[in-house]
Amino acid sequence: MIRTERKYIEILRILKEHREPVGAKRLSGLMAERGFILSDRAVQYYLSYLDTMGFTEKVGNQGRILTPEGFQETDNALVDDRIGFVISKLERLAYRSTFDPSSGTGDVAYNLSVVPEESLDRIQAAFDEVVKAGCGFFSSYRIIDNDPRIPHGSAGIITICSISMDGVFQRNGVPVKMAYGGRLEIAGGTPKRFVDLIGYRGTTIDPLELFISSGLTSINSYCRTRSGITLANVREVPSSALHQVEDTIGQMNQCGFIFPVSMGNQVFNLPHNPYRLSIVAFSGLNFIGNTAEQGFDIKTEIGAGNIPFAKVMETN
Repeated sequence: MIRTERKYIEILRILKEHREPVGAKRLSGLMAERGFILSDRAVQYYLSYLDTMGFTEKVGNQGRILTPEGFQETDNALVDDRIGFVISKLERLAYRSTFDPSSGTGDVAYNLSVVPEESLDRIQAAFDEVVKAGCGFFSSYRIIDNDPRIPHGSAGIITICSISMDGVFQRNGVPVKMAYGGRLEIAGGTPKRFVDLIGYRGTTIDPLELFISSGLTSINSYCRTRSGITLANVREVPSSALHQVEDTIGQMNQCGFIFPVSMGNQVFNLPHNPYRLSIVAFSGLNFIGNTAEQGFDIKTEIGAGNIPFAKVMETN
């Protein structure tokens, strides 16, 4: 029954998202955010069952973590249970983003990459190539080393996740929908067309992560020659919000955000829609894609959480 019980699956998913032990009280709150109202005692009951199944284990009084079997069980959960999980996670991060571009304050969503310490200088060079080429969502990144999620002998790199844009639009009263993740072909510095698109609401994994792992990008080529295949997202907003969207984008550009690549009722080879504007933006995962293309070991948690914008801007 474990594979068809949504409450068990959601608990496993939450534990997978958090590298540190999670206690019953915190699990109860996180489950409530996903629509499952459970008391601390009820959560304890589910955790006891998961312990018995060998999917979780207790770490002193700190809480539970997943076992290797638990990771495998989470990955093998029913496909129909996992459809929509990626976009749901991103939408939660957007809701928690409090960034105000007019003041440059508040929280943004971020991705966390873990890299070997001995490769950090060369990986930084790969990140800097993306910054110079202007194909990241944001114009800088942040290196961290004092974080419990970073193993010994490794370094962490924070990049701003483009879902932060959605949080800004929502707080300004503009309804926004993350529609697609795609591979954008660019020739001689001019974006031409989407080679592939995957809808966020019909997938069990992040589309851009799939393109990177499948070797379907040529971001390094773009960084060096201004021609290649990069990663970009497509968002949709009401056409009537055009002026408000333009004002918001202008404020975010002044803070260091790099978008849009294009915007309109009909962009590139997307269908024409007179009622909705498509906003095409480079993804922050172009940093990771360029690094992976050059053969460096990099592990990235997409949408790792929310962090004050000022922390990202701190000098390393």
